[in-house]
Amino acid sequence: MIIPQLMYSQKVLPLYPDSIPNSRPVADEEYIDHDDNGIKVIKKVSRPKLTLFFPPKDMANGTAVIICPGGGYWVVTEDMEGTDVAKKFNEVGVTAIVLKYRIPSDTWMINREIGALQDAQQAIKTVRENAAHWNINPKHIGIMGFSAGGHLAATAGTHFDKTYIPNTLNTSLRPDFMILIYPVISFIPAIAHMGSSEQLLGKSPSQEKIKEYSNEMQVTRVTPPAFLVHASDDDAVNPMNSIVFYDSLVRNKIPAELHIYQSGGHGFGMFIKNTKELWMDRCKNWMHLNGWL
Repeated sequence: MIIPQLMYSQKVLPLYPDSIPNSRPVADEEYIDHDDNGIKVIKKVSRPKLTLFFPPKDMANGTAVIICPGGGYWVVTEDMEGTDVAKKFNEVGVTAIVLKYRIPSDTWMINREIGALQDAQQAIKTVRENAAHWNINPKHIGIMGFSAGGHLAATAGTHFDKTYIPNTLNTSLRPDFMILIYPVISFIPAIAHMGSSEQLLGKSPSQEKIKEYSNEMQVTRVTPPAFLVHASDDDAVNPMNSIVFYDSLVRNKIPAELHIYQSGGHGFGMFIKNTKELWMDRCKNWMHLNGWL
Protein backbone atom coordinates (compact mmCIF):
# COMPACT_ATOMS: atom_id res chain seq x y z
CA MET A 1 0.00 0.00 0.00
CA ILE A 2 1.33 3.44 -0.90
CA ILE A 3 1.13 5.84 2.03
CA PRO A 4 0.36 9.39 0.94
CA GLN A 5 2.89 12.06 1.82
CA LEU A 6 1.94 13.60 5.14
CA MET A 7 2.20 17.29 5.97
CA TYR A 8 4.33 17.26 9.10
CA SER A 9 3.88 20.07 11.58
CA GLN A 10 7.15 20.75 13.36
CA LYS A 11 8.08 22.88 16.36
CA VAL A 12 11.56 23.42 17.88
CA LEU A 13 11.80 24.49 21.52
CA PRO A 14 14.62 25.00 24.01
CA LEU A 15 14.25 22.24 26.57
CA TYR A 16 14.48 24.62 29.52
CA PRO A 17 12.54 27.89 29.39
CA ASP A 18 15.00 29.57 31.74
CA SER A 19 18.45 28.54 32.93
CA ILE A 20 19.78 25.04 32.29
CA PRO A 21 20.26 23.16 35.58
CA ASN A 22 23.59 21.58 36.43
CA SER A 23 25.40 23.70 33.83
CA ARG A 24 28.54 25.79 33.70
CA PRO A 25 28.63 29.09 31.77
CA VAL A 26 30.41 28.23 28.52
CA ALA A 27 30.18 29.24 24.89
CA ASP A 28 27.96 27.16 22.61
CA GLU A 29 30.38 25.02 20.56
CA GLU A 30 27.82 22.62 19.09
CA TYR A 31 28.46 21.58 15.51
CA ILE A 32 27.35 19.05 12.90
CA ASP A 33 29.71 16.36 11.63
CA HIS A 34 29.46 12.97 9.90
CA ASP A 35 30.71 9.60 11.11
CA ASP A 36 32.75 7.09 9.10
CA ASN A 37 29.56 5.88 7.39
CA GLY A 38 28.48 9.36 6.37
CA ILE A 39 25.74 9.54 9.01
CA LYS A 40 25.01 12.99 10.39
CA VAL A 41 25.92 13.48 14.05
CA ILE A 42 25.81 16.47 16.38
CA LYS A 43 28.79 17.09 18.66
CA LYS A 44 29.38 19.09 21.83
CA VAL A 45 25.69 19.52 22.66
CA SER A 46 25.38 21.78 25.70
CA ARG A 47 22.03 23.46 24.91
CA PRO A 48 19.32 20.78 24.85
CA LYS A 49 16.29 21.15 22.59
CA LEU A 50 13.03 19.45 21.71
CA THR A 51 11.82 19.05 18.14
CA LEU A 52 8.14 18.15 18.04
CA PHE A 53 6.55 16.37 15.08
CA PHE A 54 2.77 16.51 15.07
CA PRO A 55 0.66 14.17 12.94
CA PRO A 56 -2.27 15.59 10.98
CA LYS A 57 -5.02 16.47 13.45
CA ASP A 58 -7.48 14.01 11.94
CA MET A 59 -4.97 11.17 12.52
CA ALA A 60 -3.70 12.08 16.00
CA ASN A 61 -4.49 9.38 18.57
CA GLY A 62 -3.15 11.11 21.70
CA THR A 63 -0.03 8.98 22.12
CA ALA A 64 3.38 10.64 22.25
CA VAL A 65 6.90 9.19 22.09
CA ILE A 66 10.01 11.07 23.22
CA ILE A 67 12.96 9.85 21.13
CA CYS A 68 16.54 9.79 22.44
CA PRO A 69 18.98 9.21 19.55
CA GLY A 70 22.16 7.25 20.14
CA GLY A 71 25.81 8.18 19.90
CA GLY A 72 27.67 6.58 22.80
CA TYR A 73 27.06 9.65 24.99
CA TRP A 74 29.63 11.29 22.69
CA VAL A 75 27.39 12.58 19.89
CA VAL A 76 23.69 12.69 18.99
CA THR A 77 22.64 10.84 15.82
CA GLU A 78 19.66 13.13 15.39
CA ASP A 79 18.37 12.21 11.92
CA MET A 80 18.64 8.42 11.49
CA GLU A 81 17.70 7.68 15.10
CA GLY A 82 15.51 10.72 15.65
CA THR A 83 13.87 12.78 12.92
CA ASP A 84 13.36 9.85 10.52
CA VAL A 85 11.74 7.78 13.27
CA ALA A 86 9.54 10.69 14.36
CA LYS A 87 8.08 11.02 10.87
CA LYS A 88 7.34 7.29 10.80
CA PHE A 89 5.41 7.59 14.07
CA ASN A 90 3.42 10.49 12.63
CA GLU A 91 2.14 8.13 9.93
CA VAL A 92 0.23 6.20 12.60
CA GLY A 93 -1.06 9.24 14.48
CA VAL A 94 1.63 9.40 17.17
CA THR A 95 3.14 12.72 18.20
CA ALA A 96 6.92 12.31 18.25
CA ILE A 97 9.40 14.47 20.11
CA VAL A 98 13.11 14.25 19.35
CA LEU A 99 15.25 15.10 22.37
CA LYS A 100 18.65 16.62 21.65
CA TYR A 101 20.11 15.95 25.08
CA ARG A 102 23.35 17.29 26.54
CA ILE A 103 26.50 15.28 25.99
CA PRO A 104 28.10 14.43 29.36
CA SER A 105 31.06 16.75 29.90
CA ASP A 106 32.89 18.35 32.81
CA THR A 107 33.29 21.43 30.62
CA TRP A 108 29.61 22.42 30.62
CA MET A 109 28.21 20.28 33.44
CA ILE A 110 28.75 20.44 37.18
CA ASN A 111 27.84 16.75 37.49
CA ARG A 112 28.24 14.93 34.17
CA GLU A 113 26.46 11.74 35.22
CA ILE A 114 23.03 13.30 35.70
CA GLY A 115 22.87 15.91 32.90
CA ALA A 116 21.35 13.69 30.21
CA LEU A 117 18.92 12.18 32.73
CA GLN A 118 17.85 15.67 33.76
CA ASP A 119 17.12 16.39 30.10
CA ALA A 120 15.06 13.21 29.72
CA GLN A 121 13.07 14.05 32.86
CA GLN A 122 12.54 17.61 31.67
CA ALA A 123 11.31 16.30 28.31
CA ILE A 124 8.75 14.04 30.01
CA LYS A 125 7.70 16.89 32.30
CA THR A 126 7.34 19.33 29.39
CA VAL A 127 5.27 16.97 27.26
CA ARG A 128 3.02 15.97 30.16
CA GLU A 129 2.43 19.56 31.28
CA ASN A 130 1.62 20.61 27.69
CA ALA A 131 -0.45 17.51 26.90
CA ALA A 132 -3.78 19.31 26.58
CA HIS A 133 -2.30 22.02 24.39
CA TRP A 134 -0.57 19.49 22.14
CA ASN A 135 -3.54 17.07 21.90
CA ILE A 136 -1.72 14.36 23.87
CA ASN A 137 -3.10 11.93 26.44
CA PRO A 138 -0.94 12.56 29.55
CA LYS A 139 -1.13 8.83 30.36
CA HIS A 140 0.14 7.80 26.91
CA ILE A 141 3.64 9.32 26.93
CA GLY A 142 6.46 6.90 26.15
CA ILE A 143 10.21 7.23 25.83
CA MET A 144 12.36 5.64 23.15
CA GLY A 145 16.11 5.30 22.77
CA PHE A 146 18.74 3.88 20.46
CA SER A 147 22.08 2.52 21.75
CA ALA A 148 23.32 4.97 24.42
CA GLY A 149 20.04 6.82 23.92
CA GLY A 150 18.47 3.51 24.92
CA HIS A 151 20.45 3.67 28.14
CA LEU A 152 19.12 7.17 28.73
CA ALA A 153 15.55 6.06 28.02
CA ALA A 154 15.89 3.01 30.28
CA THR A 155 17.41 5.20 33.01
CA ALA A 156 14.43 7.55 32.76
CA GLY A 157 12.16 4.51 33.01
CA THR A 158 13.87 3.11 36.13
CA HIS A 159 14.93 6.27 38.03
CA PHE A 160 11.74 8.35 37.88
CA ASP A 161 11.19 8.12 41.63
CA LYS A 162 14.07 10.57 42.14
CA THR A 163 13.66 14.06 40.71
CA TYR A 164 16.78 15.65 39.22
CA ILE A 165 15.08 18.82 37.97
CA PRO A 166 12.89 21.57 39.41
CA ASN A 167 9.33 20.20 39.47
CA THR A 168 7.10 22.63 41.32
CA LEU A 169 3.90 21.03 40.01
CA ASN A 170 5.06 17.57 41.12
CA THR A 171 4.41 16.31 37.58
CA SER A 172 4.91 12.57 37.13
CA LEU A 173 8.29 11.87 35.51
CA ARG A 174 7.45 8.23 34.84
CA PRO A 175 7.19 7.37 31.15
CA ASP A 176 4.18 5.20 30.39
CA PHE A 177 6.22 2.82 28.21
CA MET A 178 9.74 2.33 26.85
CA ILE A 179 10.94 1.41 23.35
CA LEU A 180 14.60 0.37 23.46
CA ILE A 181 16.50 -0.33 20.24
CA TYR A 182 19.91 -2.05 20.51
CA PRO A 183 20.16 -0.34 23.90
CA VAL A 184 23.04 0.01 26.28
CA ILE A 185 21.49 -1.22 29.53
CA SER A 186 24.23 -2.48 31.84
CA PHE A 187 27.59 -1.14 32.97
CA ILE A 188 28.60 -4.52 34.41
CA PRO A 189 32.02 -5.09 32.72
CA ALA A 190 31.12 -8.48 31.23
CA ILE A 191 28.47 -6.98 28.93
CA ALA A 192 28.95 -3.21 29.20
CA HIS A 193 29.56 -0.84 26.34
CA MET A 194 32.62 0.64 28.00
CA GLY A 195 32.67 3.77 25.86
CA SER A 196 29.23 4.80 27.10
CA SER A 197 30.12 3.87 30.67
CA GLU A 198 33.34 5.88 30.67
CA GLN A 199 31.72 8.89 29.03
CA LEU A 200 28.94 8.96 31.63
CA LEU A 201 30.70 7.83 34.81
CA GLY A 202 34.43 8.17 34.09
CA LYS A 203 37.11 5.52 33.83
CA SER A 204 36.98 4.26 37.43
CA PRO A 205 33.39 4.38 38.71
CA SER A 206 32.57 2.87 42.07
CA GLN A 207 30.69 -0.40 42.28
CA GLU A 208 27.79 1.59 43.70
CA LYS A 209 27.66 3.80 40.60
CA ILE A 210 27.97 0.84 38.25
CA LYS A 211 24.98 -0.76 39.94
CA GLU A 212 23.00 2.50 39.99
CA TYR A 213 23.32 2.93 36.23
CA SER A 214 22.99 -0.74 35.31
CA ASN A 215 19.29 -0.49 34.64
CA GLU A 216 18.56 -4.20 34.78
CA MET A 217 19.30 -3.86 38.51
CA GLN A 218 16.85 -0.98 38.93
CA VAL A 219 13.66 -2.64 37.66
CA THR A 220 10.76 -2.76 40.15
CA ARG A 221 7.07 -3.64 40.05
CA VAL A 222 6.28 -0.09 38.87
CA THR A 223 8.75 0.06 35.97
CA PRO A 224 6.94 0.88 32.69
CA PRO A 225 6.32 -1.81 30.03
CA ALA A 226 9.06 -2.18 27.42
CA PHE A 227 9.63 -3.22 23.82
CA LEU A 228 13.21 -4.21 22.94
CA VAL A 229 15.05 -4.91 19.69
CA HIS A 230 18.59 -6.19 19.24
CA ALA A 231 20.69 -8.22 16.79
CA SER A 232 22.56 -11.35 17.80
CA ASP A 233 25.67 -10.21 15.94
CA ASP A 234 25.81 -6.73 17.49
CA ASP A 235 29.54 -6.35 18.13
CA ALA A 236 29.24 -2.87 19.64
CA VAL A 237 26.52 -3.36 22.29
CA ASN A 238 26.26 -6.94 23.49
CA PRO A 239 22.71 -8.27 22.93
CA MET A 240 22.85 -9.55 26.51
CA ASN A 241 22.03 -5.95 27.46
CA SER A 242 18.51 -6.38 26.10
CA ILE A 243 18.24 -9.93 27.38
CA VAL A 244 19.10 -9.13 31.01
CA PHE A 245 16.72 -6.18 31.00
CA TYR A 246 13.91 -8.29 29.55
CA ASP A 247 14.61 -10.98 32.14
CA SER A 248 14.42 -8.45 34.95
CA LEU A 249 11.16 -7.02 33.59
CA VAL A 250 9.57 -10.47 33.37
CA ARG A 251 10.70 -11.41 36.87
CA ASN A 252 9.03 -8.24 38.13
CA LYS A 253 5.85 -9.02 36.14
CA ILE A 254 6.24 -6.01 33.84
CA PRO A 255 4.74 -6.44 30.35
CA ALA A 256 7.65 -6.78 27.94
CA GLU A 257 8.42 -7.89 24.40
CA LEU A 258 11.89 -8.75 23.06
CA HIS A 259 12.97 -9.26 19.44
CA ILE A 260 16.46 -10.66 18.88
CA TYR A 261 17.30 -10.86 15.18
CA GLN A 262 19.83 -13.28 13.74
CA SER A 263 21.85 -10.52 12.13
CA GLY A 264 21.85 -6.78 11.69
CA GLY A 265 24.85 -5.58 13.64
CA HIS A 266 24.62 -2.28 15.46
CA GLY A 267 23.19 1.07 14.52
CA PHE A 268 20.75 -0.12 11.87
CA GLY A 269 18.11 2.49 12.67
CA MET A 270 14.69 1.48 11.39
CA PHE A 271 15.97 -0.96 8.77
CA ILE A 272 17.78 -4.20 9.61
CA LYS A 273 20.39 -5.09 7.02
CA ASN A 274 19.83 -8.07 4.69
CA THR A 275 16.27 -8.73 5.79
CA LYS A 276 12.74 -7.72 4.85
CA GLU A 277 11.81 -7.63 8.53
CA LEU A 278 10.58 -4.24 9.77
CA TRP A 279 10.83 -4.02 13.54
CA MET A 280 8.78 -0.81 13.50
CA ASP A 281 5.81 -2.93 12.38
CA ARG A 282 6.36 -5.22 15.38
CA CYS A 283 6.59 -2.14 17.59
CA LYS A 284 3.32 -0.72 16.26
CA ASN A 285 1.61 -4.08 16.89
CA TRP A 286 2.90 -4.04 20.47
CA MET A 287 1.66 -0.48 20.99
CA HIS A 288 -1.74 -1.47 19.61
CA LEU A 289 -1.86 -4.49 21.92
CA ASN A 290 -1.33 -2.23 24.92
CA GLY A 291 -3.87 0.39 23.87
CA TRP A 292 -1.49 3.17 22.76
CA LEU A 293 -2.57 3.08 19.11
